Amino acid sequence: MAVTQNQTKRTTVYLDPQLHRALSIKALETSRSVSDLINESVRLSLAEDQADLAAFEERVAEPAVSYEAVLKDLKDRGRI
Repeated sequence: MAVTQNQTKRTTVYLDPQLHRALSIKALETSRSVSDLINESVRLSLAEDQADLAAFEERVAEPAVSYEAVLKDLKDRGRI
């Protein structure tokens, strides 16, 4: 189901009281609503996830290297 920008959904979100206070103050100081601030934060978080997934996809063909191999290489090179 695609949701257009004109459609909104309501939900209840329980925030830490200090986070809610900070959001409320920011909303007042920026003339934005708490909902707008939360929506922007969620969008940014999802965009980060999408960028991470794209990076994983780009690197899928790279050979896997074990942690042990990295440590051994560092030791062999005198780095640890």
